[in-house]
Amino acid sequence: MLKRLLIVSILVTAAFAQPASKNGEAIVLRGGKLLTISHGVIENGVLVMQNGRITAVGGASTAIPKGAKVIDVSGMTVYPGLIDSETHLGLTEIQADRMTNDTLEMSDEIMPNMHVYDAFHAETALIPVTRINGVTNAIVAPASGDTLPGQDSFIQLAGRSADEMLMVRDIAMPLNFTGSQRRNRSFEQAKFPFTRMGMAAQLRQAFIDAQEYEQKLEAYNKKKASEPDKAGPPPKRDLKLEALLPYLAGKKPVVLAAEEAYDVQTAMGLAQEFHLKVIFNHLTHASEVLDKVAASGFPVIYGPIYEQPKDDERYDAVYRLPAEMNKLGIKIAFASYDSHNARNLPYAAGYATAFGLPHDEALKAITLNPAQMWGVDKDLGSLDVGKMGNVVVANGDPLDVKTDVKHVFIEGEEIPLVSKQTELRDQYWK
Repeated sequence: MLKRLLIVSILVTAAFAQPASKNGEAIVLRGGKLLTISHGVIENGVLVMQNGRITAVGGASTAIPKGAKVIDVSGMTVYPGLIDSETHLGLTEIQADRMTNDTLEMSDEIMPNMHVYDAFHAETALIPVTRINGVTNAIVAPASGDTLPGQDSFIQLAGRSADEMLMVRDIAMPLNFTGSQRRNRSFEQAKFPFTRMGMAAQLRQAFIDAQEYEQKLEAYNKKKASEPDKAGPPPKRDLKLEALLPYLAGKKPVVLAAEEAYDVQTAMGLAQEFHLKVIFNHLTHASEVLDKVAASGFPVIYGPIYEQPKDDERYDAVYRLPAEMNKLGIKIAFASYDSHNARNLPYAAGYATAFGLPHDEALKAITLNPAQMWGVDKDLGSLDVGKMGNVVVANGDPLDVKTDVKHVFIEGEEIPLVSKQTELRDQYWK
């Protein structure tokens, strides 16, 4: 009975949260402070959205279309929707209920042929909770218990179905090399690596097998084109090796997760050996190799920033790393690494400002920087004409925990700030 009530509540919440159908009406946000991210701050600004896109951004003299719906946001702050660079949204609902968790496949360490979109649950009650704090887009990734656990998807946090919400289905592949992927808890799992060198050897073999698979395919296709009668049957299809090919060709990024310096160096060696396009992840205890990370030119998803320092580190070793990375010219983004508390994404960036990261860089790290990392900056990440109308209006600094979000627009449509939690609040507040 309890589960049935929960499912009904989730479906009702999702129904309330869908954007209204687009009718071409222009929406104008007038009088607020516009944090454009790409071209500074506009006081007493005007932002116009129509047909899902931003059509004008400027000062008080900006022309307002005839018949537009004008919303007075005087005294408010207007900024682009936030982007969370790692969550499990749509893959988990109730942590204690195994039937509602699709975060990790334990049958194999190497499963690049798994796709997050096959398990993504669009009606999850966690998405409305997350976007109430201004998060409009997110990476959905498998959990990090496997070395190659599948492929990430990039989602929009509004839509009537998974098809509408999945903006990019296979956007990147996580490669986890933190040491926690070693299956050394039970001799029953002896087929999995017990050591870091075992993990590295297993990855190297998988990449070499994929390269050989590609060579066989190319040889077959060449033979078929020149001598079709002698080509014979094609090589047996291998989905695991096939999934690795775009990453080995550098067409898509590998999200390389490592925390400590020696893991980073080993993982970097593998990336260089196979010419991978890399986005680093975590690096929370890797301060001594930041110069090498900077020299690589690869960006970093940083965090969790609240992690405790190691015994041989300063108390602020983890907290000040974003500022150090910024000084070295490393492009950074923040992630919540969560689902139930993904709404706290802006506070990770705000925390970094207390330890030296400039405020404008912290804001970029949850807007334009991740948009550029994921290749969606043509549509997202800043308040610019032509970009998608993913816009947030709040009563203060987006990085401040005291700030309340008052309006969220996704593709130019206002999303009701309703979630399972607000419904329970309203029900029992009386």
